[in-house]
Amino acid sequence: MWATVSSQRFYSLSAQIQRERNSDHDILERTQKGTLDVTAWLSWFLEALLRAVQKAQHTFHAVLMKARFWQRRATTPMNERQVKLLNRLLDGFDGMLTSSKWAAIARCSADTALRDIHAQLKNVLTRAKATRPAVKPMLQAV
Repeated sequence: MWATVSSQRFYSLSAQIQRERNSDHDILERTQKGTLDVTAWLSWFLEALLRAVQKAQHTFHAVLMKARFWQRRATTPMNERQVKLLNRLLDGFDGMLTSSKWAAIARCSADTALRDIHAQLKNVLTRAKATRPAVKPMLQAV
């Protein structure tokens, strides 16, 4: 079998350089005003390339994890609110998701949010362990 050659790349060096533009400008300025030795700039460039590839790997892993999550739950009955909130969790929701946050994000009543949560506790979610008795139960995707 012959491997096909693809010109597609799945990392963005330009986006990485944009994120690091301050250090890029600093190293370029030092290189141009110094001895014109490009070793430091080349080292910076290769490290930026490595970080771009690592970011692409992280993104790929997250997309793959989300796809596998939804594949495993293809037959699990869910309403639009539940799908929306689970996608929010899978996309990296900051903090833990409480029933009051669920109600606010899904724009539904607290009772509806609680019903959604109970339905998902049976299928998809797990209750996080509270560190103190006064802490409300939190939810996290598994």
